[in-house]
Amino acid sequence: MKARTPTTLFVSVAGIALMGAVAGCAPNATSGSSASGAASPSASAETSGTSSAGSYQDGTYSADGNYVSPNGQEKIGVTLTLSSGVVSDLKLTPYPSNPSTEKFQGEFINGVNAIVVGKPIDELQVSKVSGSSLTSGGFNAAIDQIKKEATN
Repeated sequence: MKARTPTTLFVSVAGIALMGAVAGCAPNATSGSSASGAASPSASAETSGTSSAGSYQDGTYSADGNYVSPNGQEKIGVTLTLSSGVVSDLKLTPYPSNPSTEKFQGEFINGVNAIVVGKPIDELQVSKVSGSSLTSGGFNAAIDQIKKEATN
């Protein structure tokens, strides 16, 4: 067995410390999230951090969210009312560019209220609603804009 000198011990400890630092930089996995969307065919909402309901001003806010579909650039309008950081009302405006987009935006609109209304805005990260997974990208982009606008 080879004896450890102070230099080899230092190198070993430094290597372990470096591995810990690198591991600390790795992204954290979020339980329940999936790149492919929700497990259920109807809808899902995921948390994206802790709620800071007190940091938003009550009121009604609107934003358009853009996303890309196989047919190109698409847009969906989002208007919501915040009360103590919680979504109390939601209205969406479709901007379909073709019949396929019209179908998916309509399905999204028909299912999203059930998973968004009554939830803190900081806990919204919609991934798939009624089979429509791409529209959620535009919806989430609009929510991010609204959060910025509503911040105290």
